[in-house]
Amino acid sequence: MSTLNRLVLWNIDHTLVDVGRVTREAYAEAFQRTIGRPLVRLAPTPGRTESEIIFETLAFNDVVTTDDHLPTFMAALVEAFATRRADLRGHGRVLAGAQEAVAALAHVPGVVQSVLTGAVQPNAVLKVTELGLADHLDLDSGGYENGVYSKAALLELARSRAGERHEARYPESATVYIADSPRDVQAAHIAGSPIIAVATGSATEAELRAAGADRVLATLADTHAVVSAVADLTRL
Repeated sequence: MSTLNRLVLWNIDHTLVDVGRVTREAYAEAFQRTIGRPLVRLAPTPGRTESEIIFETLAFNDVVTTDDHLPTFMAALVEAFATRRADLRGHGRVLAGAQEAVAALAHVPGVVQSVLTGAVQPNAVLKVTELGLADHLDLDSGGYENGVYSKAALLELARSRAGERHEARYPESATVYIADSPRDVQAAHIAGSPIIAVATGSATEAELRAAGADRVLATLADTHAVVSAVADLTRL
């Protein structure tokens, strides 16, 4: 891979890690603390931002939302994750090949890696830190849920942050998103960047191809395939 300025943005949940059990427990606690009764049904999470999940979860559980619900729920969710730091290590897992792929790309000259996630920043950082993936990720350049932006807008924000932090330019064509859902594919298309879709979440390889992913991988287990895909999709 030739030396060019490239930005690789990783989705976290179901792309790098599986922390589904902890997420469900944290949402249940946050719902109980915010609404005052048990959570019955959690909204689907793949490819969504935290605010989308929260609002739909409230609707599924017959809650009439007010302006206070989102910030209150998010604050409770951050606290719920923080108290489950040990559970993330005990019940979460790094998906096959994720550690090796991140490490391999870290050794490619000109490549900066960060995250683009629907999770709020404290929870996102906690997940990758507790599961040993943070060392090669510039987490300050990442795109995180902040209650306002779509994932497409967050991708643009991450590009801007990375450029400022590393005094480099990361155009759309040199920014690769690696994620696992058709909604992520759509976000990359809106932002004008290529996407490598990995069938490690709820979507199949066929569904990811149909969504228009530039490359589709079954898993991250083939490190060479991941590195080669990043190189091919950002070749100028």
